[in-house]
Amino acid sequence: MTATDRSTELINAAAQAAADKLAHDIIAYDVSDVLSITDAFLLASAPNDRQVKSIVDEIEERLSKELGAKPVRREGDREARWVLLDYVDIVVHVQHSEERVFYALERLWKDCPEMELPEDAKATRGKAAAHAEETAAEQDGELR
Repeated sequence: MTATDRSTELINAAAQAAADKLAHDIIAYDVSDVLSITDAFLLASAPNDRQVKSIVDEIEERLSKELGAKPVRREGDREARWVLLDYVDIVVHVQHSEERVFYALERLWKDCPEMELPEDAKATRGKAAAHAEETAAEQDGELR
């Protein structure tokens, strides 16, 4: 079994929305063969809580306006460290970069097929590491 066309449509729209709000390391997995509760997971991250919230809001707004989809559940909104949007067909995880590294969801789903995403979303790969290096260099410069 593979993700439905509707799931793929939702994943692509959510990935593009996340990329438009400068999310880092956007990736999607087709989990339909191993989970019966959803077809796909979208993972994205951001370096701060405000940006996590902004990405989540954009995904929710875009999916609602363009595809008429509303999440049945939204969790983690108050802390904005890891926000989950459950659309039944797909589940979107937007995490603070530190949570993304710590929980390493990619390790859990690495055996599932990776889904094709829009070019803007693919271009975000490695951005978290680059951002971390820039931040470390800035902090190192301030300490000297």
